[in-house]
Amino acid sequence: MGKADFLSPKAISNRIKSKGLQKLRWYCQMCQKQCRDENGFKCHCMSESHQRQLLLASEDPTKFMDFFSNEFKNEFLELLSRRFGTKRVHNNIVYNEYISDREHIHMNSTQWETLTDFTKWLGREGFCKVDETPKGWYVQYIDRDPETIRRQEEQAKKKKQDLDDEERSAKFIEEQVRRGRDGKEEDETPVFTELKRENEEEKVAFNLGASSSVARPSTSSSALGASALKSASSSSAKRKEISSSSDPREKKRKSALEEIMEMEEKKKQQQQQSIRTDNWLQPNIVVKVITKRLGEKYHKKKAVIVEVRDKYAAVVKMIDSGDKLKLDQNHVETVIPAPGKPVLILNGPHRDTEAVLEGIDEKNFCATLTLNSGQQKGRRVNVAYEDFSKLA
Repeated sequence: MGKADFLSPKAISNRIKSKGLQKLRWYCQMCQKQCRDENGFKCHCMSESHQRQLLLASEDPTKFMDFFSNEFKNEFLELLSRRFGTKRVHNNIVYNEYISDREHIHMNSTQWETLTDFTKWLGREGFCKVDETPKGWYVQYIDRDPETIRRQEEQAKKKKQDLDDEERSAKFIEEQVRRGRDGKEEDETPVFTELKRENEEEKVAFNLGASSSVARPSTSSSALGASALKSASSSSAKRKEISSSSDPREKKRKSALEEIMEMEEKKKQQQQQSIRTDNWLQPNIVVKVITKRLGEKYHKKKAVIVEVRDKYAAVVKMIDSGDKLKLDQNHVETVIPAPGKPVLILNGPHRDTEAVLEGIDEKNFCATLTLNSGQQKGRRVNVAYEDFSKLA
């Protein structure tokens, strides 16, 4: 009986049948041949090529098993790392994708009898993190590539550098608060002294009024008279000091000075309010995204303003990811750097002036800046938190 033609229905059906996955029990791993039925597999086992492969395997069976096991492990881990990365995934899902390839290494030719044994072996050898659940075994690939480790270290270092400014400013504020509390506690703590009498022989006398005063003969009358004169002179001196200190004229003078100072402060505040503007966005400053509409990826993240549009909008570039976003002025806030860092004043009489942060006044919600440019270079001014930001 001759072989069917290439375009005959029988030949076409044979090719269609041989395309997909076939039954595992009719597959020969040594010869890497898939048979379609039991008769074909029987004929293959009786063939001369199969017998030669069995003779080769019988000489060193451990060598062939180690080879197939190593190939199976490498291909399985490659698929896991490429397809799922470092995500936690069910081991059966990875195995089903692996066996979808016709030319894959079958597990019955390796040292592992079941997929569960292979999963446990991966966990013991440290290739993956494995855990057992009621739904089965889950695997998570551990990426030990030197390039990946180096990239992760660079990202961690960059993140640490970004957090350094905030940590330093927070520590500086905490130190100032602690010092202020310690100073208050020292001022408020009373000092107790021991009560001592200068003359132990001297008697204590109580004057209860003229009606109760009765002249009594006493040997220490002269001493009592002297002590009474001393007490009277000291009390009169104290009264004079109190009367001089509580002079109503001086009170009037102090209140007048305070009124003048208050008037001057009000004038300064009015001048500053007249100089202030609604828009404060400036290019090349660092801001923090405060809106939650963009998701957790950008919330509370720092960015640099690249371009200001229409005074109240800006194009920003995220520091972490490098993404560019267009945000409104209400969606960002200023960033306070660590002391000694350069800043830009965004509002008030010193608008568009570069300065250096000297200290933070947490009680008054402002900071002390030293101007670096302009006619008043070197002068120290107090600026509110929202009126300056860190320079990129």
